[in-house]
Amino acid sequence: MLRHLSIRDFVIVDRAELDFAAGFTVLTGETGAGKSILVDALGLVLGERAEAGMVRQGAERAEVSAAFDAPPGSALARWLAEAELAGDDGECLLRRVIDAGGRARAFVNGRPATLQQLKEAAEHLVDIHGQHAHQSLLRAAARRALLDGYGGAGEAAGRVAAAWRRWSELRTLRENAQTNAAVFAAEREQLEWQVRELEALRLAPGEWESLAAEHARLAHSRALIEGAQFAVETVSEGDGAALAQLAAVGSRLRHLLEHDVRLREIVEVLESAQAQAQEAAYMLRDYAERVDVDPQRLAEVEARLDAVHSAARKYRCIPEELPARLAAARERLAALGDSGDLTALAEREAAARADYEAEAKKLTALRRKAAKLLSGKVTEAMQTLAMAGGTFVAELVPVTDGSAHGLEQVEFLVSAHAGTAPGPLAKVASGGELSRVSLAIQTVASAAAQVPTLVFDEVDAGIGGRVAEIVGRMLHALGAGRQVLCVTHLPQVAACADQQWQVAKAVRGERVSSTVSVLEGEARVEEIARMLGGVKITDTTRRHAAEMLGGRKAARAKGN
Repeated sequence: MLRHLSIRDFVIVDRAELDFAAGFTVLTGETGAGKSILVDALGLVLGERAEAGMVRQGAERAEVSAAFDAPPGSALARWLAEAELAGDDGECLLRRVIDAGGRARAFVNGRPATLQQLKEAAEHLVDIHGQHAHQSLLRAAARRALLDGYGGAGEAAGRVAAAWRRWSELRTLRENAQTNAAVFAAEREQLEWQVRELEALRLAPGEWESLAAEHARLAHSRALIEGAQFAVETVSEGDGAALAQLAAVGSRLRHLLEHDVRLREIVEVLESAQAQAQEAAYMLRDYAERVDVDPQRLAEVEARLDAVHSAARKYRCIPEELPARLAAARERLAALGDSGDLTALAEREAAARADYEAEAKKLTALRRKAAKLLSGKVTEAMQTLAMAGGTFVAELVPVTDGSAHGLEQVEFLVSAHAGTAPGPLAKVASGGELSRVSLAIQTVASAAAQVPTLVFDEVDAGIGGRVAEIVGRMLHALGAGRQVLCVTHLPQVAACADQQWQVAKAVRGERVSSTVSVLEGEARVEEIARMLGGVKITDTTRRHAAEMLGGRKAARAKGN
């Protein structure tokens, strides 16, 4: 659950430090005081869109942070560990910073995070129902998402969407193959010829470099032998050979060592040079014996080089690239083979369609079960919301050939009174009825959700009197198992809360700011009285407010 919310320079909120408790908490205050701004701040830290206008006028940046429970072993704790964003045991800290230019940054447990990661964390934490939630139910996507969420069909819906995409891709591939069959056939024929020719050449990777080196040796073999023999003569075998000269110089200097020992280092260098020259002579003899003069092999190598050169010119590339050209031609030919075999493509398309239909039928079964349960629960809730005899039906309307969302659309039908047939929500329900039906749906759906914190932002608009009190009791009952926060203007709803906060607007010079205070005792009575009586609060209004709070406490004591 939400433990703490810290707000700095957000819209008209200067600074606010809010500690939350379990149960049902209401936020009340005058219109324009900033009640919904607190919900907007929470939405921001949960990944909602950031805008420069959210930064308080004159401030450099706005900052919102929220601390939540993250019990070990919970889905949230597992997600944090997998995302390498785990913090202190049992806690999850989210933070969002927006500068005056509109640039936003997100943090999870002190580590920089993406906006998508912030939203993924939020899915485990809070469910926010906005002021216009009833309007979203008029959209097919919202109805479908609500039903799938209620029935735990989110993963099944994801599998259906993936199967639909695969089927659609194969269908497009098959249709393109039929349209371009002649073009593909011509290209395939040309590629087959190229592959045969390049395979016949059998040029292995690195072979060109090896051939060029061998050709250089064979073409200059006589010159190489003559050069090696000349070197042997000069170094060791000819008149005045270098080895003999070095030996003579070394012998002469060694006899002079007894006169000057400084010559020793020079003598050692000369001896080393003599040894190396001798080794070079041995190597030159061996090299000269190994150099082949092979005109036949030279002719073979030159023929091979000529064939490779011809192929390279034909394919307009350097010889080294020919093996890669062969690999590319084979790959393209394989792709054309898949796209050119219309029978095989049709079979793959049919298999993908069968897979889609199988997954879609599983999703339909989940939706039918959820629709039946949701219909009954919402109908039951409507009876307490001044809609006695009314019914609610979550209907699955078949879609020909299906869609990425399954084999059906989700329609919400409602009958506000007994004796009337259920019709589409948008056409049958009045504004007030739509708001009440929406509230019933939200409370029922939220009760089945897994998130620990539920936020309702003035979703009770358009109702009052006895119905408002019933709504308050519904929210209080929901708060028995969840943390429930509600922005409300109805005293009947506020009186049902376990905790009440007042949001007030203050003017300091030219600056307007919102403040939040916890109401207890007489302060809470005074706020309920203000909500009841408007501008002028009388003693009668205060007594009425006290009775409402006292009656609610008595009802709680009896377990209602």
